[in-house]
Amino acid sequence: HPHRGFETVTVVRKGLVDHADSAGGAGRYGNGDVQWMTAGKGLQHSEMFPLLNQDKENPFELFQIWINLPAANKFVEPTFKMIWSEQQAKEDFIDSNGKKTEIEVVAGRINKDTPTPPPNSWARNPDNHVAIWNIKIEANGAFKLPKAVAGLNRNLYFYKGDELQIEGEKIDVYKGIKLESDQDTVIQNGNTDAHLVLLQGKPIGEPVVRYGPFVMNSNEEVEQAMKDYQNTQFGGWPWERTDKNHGPTKGRFAKHIGGELEEKN
Repeated sequence: HPHRGFETVTVVRKGLVDHADSAGGAGRYGNGDVQWMTAGKGLQHSEMFPLLNQDKENPFELFQIWINLPAANKFVEPTFKMIWSEQQAKEDFIDSNGKKTEIEVVAGRINKDTPTPPPNSWARNPDNHVAIWNIKIEANGAFKLPKAVAGLNRNLYFYKGDELQIEGEKIDVYKGIKLESDQDTVIQNGNTDAHLVLLQGKPIGEPVVRYGPFVMNSNEEVEQAMKDYQNTQFGGWPWERTDKNHGPTKGRFAKHIGGELEEKN
């Protein structure tokens, strides 16, 4: 499927993803890894989910975040980078009752440095305060989400658990919570471990027109994206099949669009 005009940040909690794209990039990643892909002027990619375990279940869990590109960067060359699980900033906090909160920091910063986002990303500039945090709060634990600056979009997504209390209000699982970005927020968890994603960033402040896999600034640009894809296939498809997978024995790896190869265990 094609993309133009934005970025995908694919966070794989469990299982593996096989990536292949129209610029010759490829990879296998998962079990805590993150792929940050800048579609820019246009890229086709395939995401397959290899069932490598023949004698047991193949559990799978991911979430994919779309980050808009400003108009000045919508037609940059496509690229992607890997944030392997070993590279991520992982931070632990203990509350007054000894309960732990664990945070995996994909973007933004708490105490530890994090891998730098791709060069044309809105997240690249720290003044845009982009944050992607995966948060786990132990049962009956509490965590104070530290304030940032005013004027940001700041949202929590409660995707696993039972219930929370925020500012005295009960929050059920599968709910999103819009927060004031310049205020601390105390999250009091219930009787089951809670898993949340924090998404935060300064608004780009430009028109957004989206149609399917294209995110542009006007209807005309979306129409042009569809025409360009029909005419050029964003570079065509260099692989022998559209549902490309990397076989039963390949480990984690990334073959980048420029040819660089990363291999993990």
